[in-house]
Amino acid sequence: MSLADRPWPEIVPGGTVLVPLGSTEQHGPHLPLDVDTVIATAVADELAPLIGASVAPAVPIGASGEHQSFPGTISIGTDALTSLIVELGRSLTTWASRVVFVNAHGGNLDALGAGVRTLRAEGRDVDWVPCQVPYADPHAGLTETSLMLHLAPTRVRLRNAAPGNTRPLRELLSQMRAGGVEAVSANGVLGDPTGASAEIGKRILAEMVFAAYDRLQIGAATR
Repeated sequence: MSLADRPWPEIVPGGTVLVPLGSTEQHGPHLPLDVDTVIATAVADELAPLIGASVAPAVPIGASGEHQSFPGTISIGTDALTSLIVELGRSLTTWASRVVFVNAHGGNLDALGAGVRTLRAEGRDVDWVPCQVPYADPHAGLTETSLMLHLAPTRVRLRNAAPGNTRPLRELLSQMRAGGVEAVSANGVLGDPTGASAEIGKRILAEMVFAAYDRLQIGAATR
C-alpha cells in the first residue's frame, strides 16, 4: 500500500491516498521524538486496506511550538504547515481522486482545518481523521507509551518513564499558551506512563483505526 515503494507505472490514477501527519517533538524522557509520526503511519497502514487506499510518505514535522523549549523539537509553525497541506493536496489530487490526512498531533489541528477548507473550496475531495481514543491522556503518558511499546518497543526507554502533570488538559491550557508545555511539566509528560504495555497499545491502535474508518464512512454518507 506504500506509494514510495512502487515505480510510477504501478500507480493507478484515481483512488484514495492517506497522508500520515506527525511531528518531531519531545515526548518525555522515555519516548523518541517521532512518536506522532510513528502512530500516524501505523494508523494509516492499518486503515489503508479497509478502504482500498495507498499510503503516502509521512509528514514528520508539524506545528510544535508548545514544545520548542525542549531540545530536539523541530517545528515549522501553523502558517507553514497550512501551506504544506494545501500544496500536498493540490499535487496529490492531480492524479488521486481523494486525499485523507491522518493526524496524530494536536498542534497540527489549526493548520489542518485551514488547509482542508482551502482545498475543499477549490473543489478537491480532501478530508482528515485524528488518531485518538476518547480516554487518552494528553502527551507521552500511558496512551502513547503503550502504543510505542506495541509499535517500536526497542525504542522505548521504559526505565526513564515517570509521571508528569496529570491534571486535565483543560486546566492547563492557559499556562501552556503562555509558556508552553515546560510551564506545566518539567519532564514534558502530560499524563502517567506507569502501567503502559504493548497489549494496551495494540488495543488502542485498533480502536484508533476503526474510529478513523467510521468517521470516513459517515463523512462519505453525508456528502
